[in-house]
Amino acid sequence: MSDRTWMAQALALAALGEGTTRPNPLVGCVVVCDGVLVGRGFHRAAGEPHAEALALEQAGARARGATLYVNLEPCAHHGRTGPCSAAIVRAGIGRVVAAIVDPNPLVDGRGLKALRAAGIAVTDGVLASEARALNAPFFSTHLRGRPSVTLKAAQSLDGRIAAALGHSTWVTGEASRRYAHRLRFRHDAVLVGAGTVRRDDPRLTVRLPGVDAVRRRVVLAPRLALDPAAKVFLRESPGAPPTRIYVAAGCEEAEVARFHEFAEVVPVAHFATGFDLAAVLSDLHRVGVQSVLVEGGGKTLGAFLSSGLVDDVVLFVSGRFFGAGDATPVVDVPAVAEPGKAWRFARSAMIPLGQDVVFVGRLEAP
Repeated sequence: MSDRTWMAQALALAALGEGTTRPNPLVGCVVVCDGVLVGRGFHRAAGEPHAEALALEQAGARARGATLYVNLEPCAHHGRTGPCSAAIVRAGIGRVVAAIVDPNPLVDGRGLKALRAAGIAVTDGVLASEARALNAPFFSTHLRGRPSVTLKAAQSLDGRIAAALGHSTWVTGEASRRYAHRLRFRHDAVLVGAGTVRRDDPRLTVRLPGVDAVRRRVVLAPRLALDPAAKVFLRESPGAPPTRIYVAAGCEEAEVARFHEFAEVVPVAHFATGFDLAAVLSDLHRVGVQSVLVEGGGKTLGAFLSSGLVDDVVLFVSGRFFGAGDATPVVDVPAVAEPGKAWRFARSAMIPLGQDVVFVGRLEAP
């Protein structure tokens, strides 16, 4: 099989660690000797063995002279585990094929350099775009200093996320709701506006069978007009961080004091057009968030869209018509002047989910 075929297997293994490896990236590895797979592994969680170590352990003596495929450059530094580049040299691997260089400043080419210095043949760039997409949050953190941002919305066929009375529960079906919880599982934080908390009283937790996952919950509330008894403030797990509320700088201290026991209140610049969302993302990056799922409502979705800070969009479309009138549009921003100036999906996919359809893609600004 070709390098691309083996690398595709490494990428598939890496994806098995989805939602459990942060702050580490998703990494999969296979060891191939004379065209036969002799070892494989993937990184399961921070602090546990790296993919390369697991694959080399499984390969044993058959690793000598073999080719190792990995979707991210092997590390060359001591962290919670030893450097993978040194383990590869000790195992006697003859060739290493890496999809892409690790952007972490502690690595950033040092792993491949160490392998070459040890006389190992190195090839990189195989399925690089796929590898980068798989670890988009990790790359965003290290290259842009901010989390990656995904907008998620569920709408009717005529583009409404809530009916005339503001109700938005059960816009889509059961299959879509399960997929939405999978999205929460994939991300480090789930963000909504204060209006969504007041209207829907969401928990913003991951609820999947057999999955125990804690995610940071974030609310944008410029005037802190929230009920302290809202479900979003309940600590449903001992290890859950308190909900993080972003308020307008200068918010009344008496209001802030009401939330000190169960939330982190962070003041951020707020203008006539809304929050400084770049500052919000910068602060989330500071506390270790690599990816943010923005769930609404319409004004919050619109603010992120207008900010130019959105990377991906996941749009669920149900088989229902709500009608216009007072129903809430999915993106509550002024309309563009002409179709050519619209935002659009790039590299999008359409997935049937029961009676609904979900559109997944990168966002391309006007």
